[in-house]
Amino acid sequence: MTYVLPELLERSARAFPDRTAVEESTEGSITYAELMRLSDRVRDRLIRVGVRPGDRVGMMIRKSVDAVATLFGVMKAGAAYVPVDPTAPMERCAYIFQNCAVRAIVAEREHVRGLEREFAGAFSPVLIGVDGTGGGGPLRAALDGLDAGDRAPPAESPPADPAALAYILYTSGSTGKPKGVMLSHSNAAAFVDWCSSVFDPRPTDRFSSHAPFHFDLSILDIYVSIKHGAALVLVDESLGKDPVRLAAWIAHKRITVWYSAPSILALMAQFGKLESQDYSSLRYVLFAGEVFPIKHLRLLKSLLPGPRYFNLYGPTETNVCTWYEVPAVIPDDQTEPVSIGRPCSSCRATVVDPSGRDVARGEEGELCIAGPHVLQGYWDLPEQTKNAFLPGRDERWYRTGDIVIEQADGNYKFLGRRDRMVKKRGFRIELGEIEAALYRHPKIKEAAVVALPSDDGVTIRAYISPAGGERLSIIELKGFCSQRLPLYMVPDVFEQRDALPKTSTDKIDYQALLRA
Repeated sequence: MTYVLPELLERSARAFPDRTAVEESTEGSITYAELMRLSDRVRDRLIRVGVRPGDRVGMMIRKSVDAVATLFGVMKAGAAYVPVDPTAPMERCAYIFQNCAVRAIVAEREHVRGLEREFAGAFSPVLIGVDGTGGGGPLRAALDGLDAGDRAPPAESPPADPAALAYILYTSGSTGKPKGVMLSHSNAAAFVDWCSSVFDPRPTDRFSSHAPFHFDLSILDIYVSIKHGAALVLVDESLGKDPVRLAAWIAHKRITVWYSAPSILALMAQFGKLESQDYSSLRYVLFAGEVFPIKHLRLLKSLLPGPRYFNLYGPTETNVCTWYEVPAVIPDDQTEPVSIGRPCSSCRATVVDPSGRDVARGEEGELCIAGPHVLQGYWDLPEQTKNAFLPGRDERWYRTGDIVIEQADGNYKFLGRRDRMVKKRGFRIELGEIEAALYRHPKIKEAAVVALPSDDGVTIRAYISPAGGERLSIIELKGFCSQRLPLYMVPDVFEQRDALPKTSTDKIDYQALLRA
């Protein structure tokens, strides 16, 4: 079944008009009927200022009821929404909006002046300023103010086109500039429908929204909950990074479906005092975006044994493309992370060698994905789009850049990134393998390993964050690694920090470490 994403809101607004659609961390909330009306008003205003089907509309607004209404309003106008991180450097946000030539931008008013300075008259989208966020009130006030001077009459949404772009998510690019991943309504719908078939969503569910809206994890949060008339419960940014407060909040809010990167789950397992809270409502714990250190996952499951746990794997370009349900009991002697699982029923997978030829099961190679989840391409980057797919195939097979092995049971084992493999003195080194070894140290909370060029090839530098703030001796660290790794893989340099830098999506910021 294909559809455009606003249809999910329309159906739930008819079926559950008075049910809470979106709830904020504190007090703000909105019903399905109210969200429908507010997003209609956003559509009307955008059409009034000239937005047409196929256009892009920027969003520089904190995660809120106001933001959810905005993104639905953008899509109702037939446009694609382009969200940016409001806390990111203004130069980066302005670049993104200019790069995809947005027709309009909905931004919190504190950012409007900065955007205007960056554009410097060379680029002039319509700027719709909103005085803050919270419960939809500031967005309503902004629309009321605009209507007072130039009323936007009720408009009809353009005919539904599932093949049209729904959103563009910008990720770090290899050239140093962000690149826009283009996803259509049908891309998102295929993923949402797969989630519906696996996770049994219910109108009584309460989905967490931990990921920011410019991160692909948000797609599950928003659209699966809206499709099923459930409540989307937004996690405030400051709350989302505080494991102690967040652990209590999940219990207090009676969250039933949690989805996030593993890092915050690992911190909650270690420091969240989970044993003191009631998590009887929690049905699912879903994680994606990076490897979950097995010792932290085992600890989390011992503290929260009730929910089912799933590892969801996939780059932004495919959203989720493989999945794995974590066993009820993780053996004590298991030291490797859990599998990334099998392809979603709507996707197909193959593993290829560097020349693009399929390899036999059990041989390592690059994971490639085909199917309706796969991106349309990168915005205005035809050469990168071409190189992202296997050549000479009848189907579009996206090259993930991830190195895997298909195991005997059909599940894939993740080995590392194609671009995180280095050679030192002729030896191949996967930096992720060094990180996995460091995470086995009982006194290491976080670890990240980077390779830096040096006179003799590369220098392997390990950054660690000790648990409890206790500094570890270099002799101890080298000895620990030498017991678990070949000597050529033992890091040359160790640097200890209270915390490792994070991106806005709570992943370790490797680029910041490379610049350090």
